[in-house]
Amino acid sequence: MVPNTLEPLFWDTNLSTFQPTAFPDYTIFRVLEYGDGEALKWLQETFSPAEIRRVIRTERRLSAKSATFWALVYGIPEQEIAALAD
Repeated sequence: MVPNTLEPLFWDTNLSTFQPTAFPDYTIFRVLEYGDGEALKWLQETFSPAEIRRVIRTERRLSAKSATFWALVYGIPEQEIAALAD
């Protein structure tokens, strides 16, 4: 269940029925792209570091700014980040 405080990150989703673990790519992307410290804490409690790293590597919708930041935070080489591919 997504906390009500994170509702602005999921503006197009019915949070009363949404199961974030059923849609990890969507959920992780939204938090990484739009979230704050509280959202990140919830994300790290909900998903494993390996799952978050996988999404950072494969999610093309991440902005270049977010992709570069999260690559640094999670120690992923930029050439492994799909959003930064030419």
